[in-house]
Amino acid sequence: MKILVTGTAGFIGAALAEKLAERGDEVVGIDNINDYYDQSVKYGRLKKAGFIEKLEEGKDISYGEFLTSTVYPNFRFIKLNLDDKQEIMKLFQHEAFDAVCNLAAQAGVRYSLTNPDAYIESNIIGFMNLLEACRHNDVKNLSYASSSSVYGLNENIPFSTDDNVDHPISLYAASKKSNELMAHTYSHLFGIQTTGLRFFTVYGPWGRPDMALFLFVKAALEGKSIDVFNHGEMLRDFTYIDDIIEGVIRVIDNPAQPDKTWNGKTGRASTSSAPYKIYNIGNQNPVKLMDFISAIENKLGKTIEKNMLPIQPGDVPATFANVDDLVEDLGYKPDTPIQEGIDKFVDWYLEFFEVDQK
Repeated sequence: MKILVTGTAGFIGAALAEKLAERGDEVVGIDNINDYYDQSVKYGRLKKAGFIEKLEEGKDISYGEFLTSTVYPNFRFIKLNLDDKQEIMKLFQHEAFDAVCNLAAQAGVRYSLTNPDAYIESNIIGFMNLLEACRHNDVKNLSYASSSSVYGLNENIPFSTDDNVDHPISLYAASKKSNELMAHTYSHLFGIQTTGLRFFTVYGPWGRPDMALFLFVKAALEGKSIDVFNHGEMLRDFTYIDDIIEGVIRVIDNPAQPDKTWNGKTGRASTSSAPYKIYNIGNQNPVKLMDFISAIENKLGKTIEKNMLPIQPGDVPATFANVDDLVEDLGYKPDTPIQEGIDKFVDWYLEFFEVDQK
C-alpha cells in the first residue's frame, strides 16, 4: 500500500513508518518537528530512518521539501503542519494514498492546562484537514491515535471501549474524544473506514522526553530526585512501543467495517452502522507506579530519591485496558513485561546520550 503516516518525527509515528517501510509499503511521512520537547530526539529518529543529508550538515529541514531515506528508498519525508490545509490538500492530490494513519498530535495532559491553543490547532483543525483530504481524494482507510485519557472520570476498571467517555478531565483528552466523534461523522456521511486507537502509556526506546520513564532515568543518572505524584498511588497500563506498532499495523491491514447488528438503542459505543471502530491498545496488566520506579532502580543499580506529591490536575489515578476486541477481531494482545521494556529503554538512553556510568 501507499500509506501516509503523520507524526513521523514522533515516538510512535517514527517506529510505525520504519516498520511499514521494512515490509515493503510505500510510506510518506509528515511532521512539523515542533519544539514541544527536545528536538534532538526527533532529529535522531529521522536520522535512524535514513534522513541524514541535511541533518548531518547541521541544517534544518526546509518546509514543504521532500527527503528520501537512504535506508528505505520507499520512505519519503516532508515537513508540514497539519493545520496547513492548502498544503495537505496538495499532498493528497499528488500522492493518491491507499491509507492514512494519523499519529501527529499535540501531546501531553499537563501542557494542555497552560497551552490550550496548541491542542485546537493540531488535534482539532489538523485532524479536520485530514478528514477533508480523505473525503475529497477517495481515501477510505483512516486510522488515528486516540488516548486512554478519554476515559476521564470513568471508574469502571478495566476501561472498555463501550464505557461512557463523556467526562474528560483535560483539554488533551477532550481533543481526542473530539477526533472520535469527527471520525464517526465522516464514516457515516462519506463511507471512510475510520479506526480510533486508544493508546495506554506507551514507552520504550526513542520515547518522549516529557514522559515519566524518560524523566526518571534522566534524573537518576544525574543524581537528582524525581517527583512522584499522588504519593505513588498510581496504576498505569504501560505498553511497550513494539506492541503498539504491531497493533497499529493490524488495524491498517484490517480497516473498520460496519456493524450490521448495530442500532441506536442497543448498539455498542465502539462500533456503528457506519464503518467505524474504536480499540484499546494496552498491556492489560497495570503496574503500580512504585513498582515501575523499582524496575528502573533495578536496571540502574541505584536508589532514586523521591519527592512525594499530590495528584496533578488532569491526571487519573489508574488506567487499565480491556483489549478483548483487539484479541477477538485481530488476534493480538500486547505482552512485553515491564522490566524487559524498561531495560531496553535504559540501554537506548545510555547509548543515545552517550552516558558513561563509570
